[in-house]
Amino acid sequence: MNRERREEGFFRFIKRLSAPFLELLFPSRCPACGAYVENRGDWCPACLSNAVRVRRLPLGEEHRKDLEEAWAFGLYRGTLRELLIPLKFKRRRDGLPAIRSFLTEAGGALRREDWMPGVVVPVPLFAEKERERGGNQTEMIFREWLEAQGWTWRRALVRTRATEPQFGLSAPMRALNIKGAFALSGDERPEAIAGKNILLVDDIMTTGATLAECARTLRLAGAASVSAWVLASDRA
Repeated sequence: MNRERREEGFFRFIKRLSAPFLELLFPSRCPACGAYVENRGDWCPACLSNAVRVRRLPLGEEHRKDLEEAWAFGLYRGTLRELLIPLKFKRRRDGLPAIRSFLTEAGGALRREDWMPGVVVPVPLFAEKERERGGNQTEMIFREWLEAQGWTWRRALVRTRATEPQFGLSAPMRALNIKGAFALSGDERPEAIAGKNILLVDDIMTTGATLAECARTLRLAGAASVSAWVLASDRA
């Protein structure tokens, strides 16, 4: 353990030492337009303002039974899509600083009553897929940002089976594909969920089927209410 800490400290030192040289070789740029910005992960003001589209997403009646509401911070096209795809499928984390800068700006546009620290649960990946991707992209996106502001992070759900990719499936097929695919994690005590107002987080939302199924599982475990935030969605 001591050796691991020394190695971690050494690599942090090297990173700090090399940062000025890397900045000279690879200047910080806005992820949307490529304009020079002061810090890595910054956006130019115009692009950041254009990217933030905080809005409440429409949910079907069948989804509203368990999921009270869902909010998106931006549109899943353009820059956010370009930042998400390498993170999800290519194990590239260099876009995370830009995503977190975006979240900080978008968080300021939420309603006051939505910005109350509580219990956050990420939508889980199947264990094999999480290993393939080198982690859960939703956790990489949201955890550090939310914990820094007082939220309690709980990996309270597990995906019990591999599911087909939701992309390209019709709405009824999406619901069938994901039905019964989640369970409460064996590592969580029931009181961690029972009676709590839960915030689900995920990277994107299309029809809401995955979020609604997660919410159903949490409500069956005793959650008082479940709402959701997603980084991006193309729903109006």
